[in-house]
Amino acid sequence: MSKRRRKVIAMEDWVTIKTLRAKNPKMSSRQIARLLGISHHTVKTALARETPPAYQRIDKTNPKLDPFREVVFEMANVKRFRGSRIFEELRSKGYAGGRTALYELLRDLRVETRRVYTPYETLPGEQSQFDWSEYTVLIGGMLTEIVIFSYINSFSRYEILEGSLSENQSAVFEAMENSFAESGGVPQRVQVDNAKVFVHNTSKNNFQWNARYLHFCGHYGFEPSRSLVRHPWSKGKVEKPFDFLETHFIADASFTDMLDLLTKLKDFQKRVNTRVHATIKTTPEELVAKDRAAFSPLPATRYVGVKEETRKVTSDCLISYDGSRYSVPWPFATKHVWIRVSRGYFLEVYSQTNALVATHRLSTRRGAVVIEKSHYRTPVSTLASIQRLRLSFREHFPEYELFLEKLLAQKRINARYHLAEILQIAPLYGRDDFARALDACLQYNVFTVRFIAGFLEKNFQQAFDLSAKISRTEGLPVASGLTRDLSEYSLTSDRTSRDILEAQIDLPLTQKSDTTTSEGE
Repeated sequence: MSKRRRKVIAMEDWVTIKTLRAKNPKMSSRQIARLLGISHHTVKTALARETPPAYQRIDKTNPKLDPFREVVFEMANVKRFRGSRIFEELRSKGYAGGRTALYELLRDLRVETRRVYTPYETLPGEQSQFDWSEYTVLIGGMLTEIVIFSYINSFSRYEILEGSLSENQSAVFEAMENSFAESGGVPQRVQVDNAKVFVHNTSKNNFQWNARYLHFCGHYGFEPSRSLVRHPWSKGKVEKPFDFLETHFIADASFTDMLDLLTKLKDFQKRVNTRVHATIKTTPEELVAKDRAAFSPLPATRYVGVKEETRKVTSDCLISYDGSRYSVPWPFATKHVWIRVSRGYFLEVYSQTNALVATHRLSTRRGAVVIEKSHYRTPVSTLASIQRLRLSFREHFPEYELFLEKLLAQKRINARYHLAEILQIAPLYGRDDFARALDACLQYNVFTVRFIAGFLEKNFQQAFDLSAKISRTEGLPVASGLTRDLSEYSLTSDRTSRDILEAQIDLPLTQKSDTTTSEGE
């Protein structure tokens, strides 16, 4: 018998032996053994193994636990006690062993339990689910924390994705509003989790919804519904798609700016909704029409939940926010407006009638003055001559030649001023409303811009044409008495999409003629 000391073969030796035999089929076991300096029995054992050698620990139960096996089994699988609790119970029963031996026994005795769920399907328009997740991505070369909101219509699986730099209540409500508008209506109920923006108190005995969220639900007319704590499977339709989002959109992604992220996110949303879904066996895009037919119509206005966020516009058409100033259209000079931060990235300005009148990207530095030149009216001194003003008035209001003649006769010295001011006010109101103001001038024989402006402001709402209609809303249910198109509900409308916002944000100098930003003193 060889005096060499027999060793347990290592992984590297097993691979070497296998490789030598594969390259030299005629090499004997003894030759390989002499070459490697090991026993030829070890070589034979290695050649006979189909799998690499692995250490296997011999399971050995501490004999001190043998009298308690049935008790441990019951406490672990019936009473569902934790290991520390079982250890305490065994100590009280006379067990003198240690924790490690007990935990090894528990690994063998615990019965693995699997939750079994019954698929839950809903009728068209009955339910939608809403959730969000935080991610860190590269935006403009910098690691930036973002939030992706996901809203899924449960019947069609039609998913709407919204991005934001904020996850406060205002950002959550905005994402839900945009989702309602893009879906084409409001479902009967929306399933959410127990975040503070939805639930004030999650306890079973003293459950309480967030008061502002209930106000939001009442505004849109849907029933609030929540999943119980630690019951994510109750809204699995919205939970599971985040895996696909993370692997196919977030992973290794970079964006030039926030607008680039939002644009690509909507492109990804389109891809998701045009894929055949494994459960419904069709694409969500094809099935969403049934949801839309069952949805309740959208209300006439967006939800205003932060009314304390008001600003008074200065006489030079500026408002202040977070140390910087932003321009608003000139008709709002010296008036109050609502403001709110959209997606943690944009500043939106609303009129007292809840119409969106201006959008700016938030300045990254304090003391900046962000101005859009289109917010300021053209000075009268730079307007056309009286002859051209008369031609312009006749072109827009040919049936009011009598008004024009009387204005020129009554205001012989400054007729150009009044006519120019009247023509600048006209686009701010509907044509029928403006025509009524001209009729009032003829009735009272008063032909001044001050009279027309006062009459319109008192009797009619300004009809700012700041956005085009959303094409996806054609043929969708609309609430009776709706005074504005649904474009005000979505950032994806023509006005509030990249085409308009780029007029204010980070453009080359050749494209930035309408917006100026300056440092404060």
